[in-house]
Amino acid sequence: MLYCSWVPCPQTDTMEAIKLNKKAARRRAAENAIHGVFLILGLVAVGCVLLITVYLIISGIPAIAEIGLVEFLFGTEWESTADDPRFGILPFILTSVYGTAGAIVIGVPIGFFAAVFIAKCAPKRLRLVINQAVSLLAGIPSVVYGFVGMLVLVPFIADVFDLSDGASLFAAMIVLAIMILPSIIKVSVTALEAVPQEYEDASLALGATPVETWFRVSVPSAKSGIAASVVLGVGRAIGEAMAVMMVSGNVPNMPSLFSSVRFLTTAVASEMAYSSGLQRQALFSIALVLFLFIMLINATLNFFLKREKK
Repeated sequence: MLYCSWVPCPQTDTMEAIKLNKKAARRRAAENAIHGVFLILGLVAVGCVLLITVYLIISGIPAIAEIGLVEFLFGTEWESTADDPRFGILPFILTSVYGTAGAIVIGVPIGFFAAVFIAKCAPKRLRLVINQAVSLLAGIPSVVYGFVGMLVLVPFIADVFDLSDGASLFAAMIVLAIMILPSIIKVSVTALEAVPQEYEDASLALGATPVETWFRVSVPSAKSGIAASVVLGVGRAIGEAMAVMMVSGNVPNMPSLFSSVRFLTTAVASEMAYSSGLQRQALFSIALVLFLFIMLINATLNFFLKREKK
């Protein structure tokens, strides 16, 4: 029998080393498996985007080729079911741009100041209540926003501005501004709370007031996260269809603040069910334009964000 006292036993050390090597090998195998799963999921996500892109290009290019690129993008009349159909989507493009810009102008300041209040000023109990309210706001379906806007906001706008119908671009802007608030608030709060406390302590020690510290130290330190929240808000505003359709009037007019309008998204949603032939191909072309429009905005915003980081 092999006996080991306080003197190290070579066989015991070897057995321990073998066990440690086996554990390390199992750990490496598990990590490699997890990395493989993440790689597959990432490739699936990229593949889905590529498939959508290819499908939209294949489905949308024929209509643009038949109608004409200039006529399609810069035409001001959309009469898809007329005897002499016209497929100009300039009113839809301008309406989407104006509606998104208006929603950002209204929603971003409200969301930003609300995020600063929640992250830096609100008492703990009030912060919990507001966070729950914001989470609830994020979980409300878009059709509910549209339904409430149609029953409450649209008649209110008609009464206040003495209009025959309150369904308008202005109503769509307000609804979109409310819908993007959860994204802006939640992401901005997370970015502000991630700012190291030492930054604020140093600012206060130098004699700055709490308000000055929030807006001159915390907000600049969290500007990348706040900008990301704006990007999410822009994506939500551009891609919304149902709520916008219910409060905008869904009429293919050139955009005016208090007139009924139609967005790119609502143009596809409102006619796809009964479309056929060139009309259906033109709707796919609208979806392609919307897809490229969103990609262009995201690429532009990401470019400026990376430029700011450098």
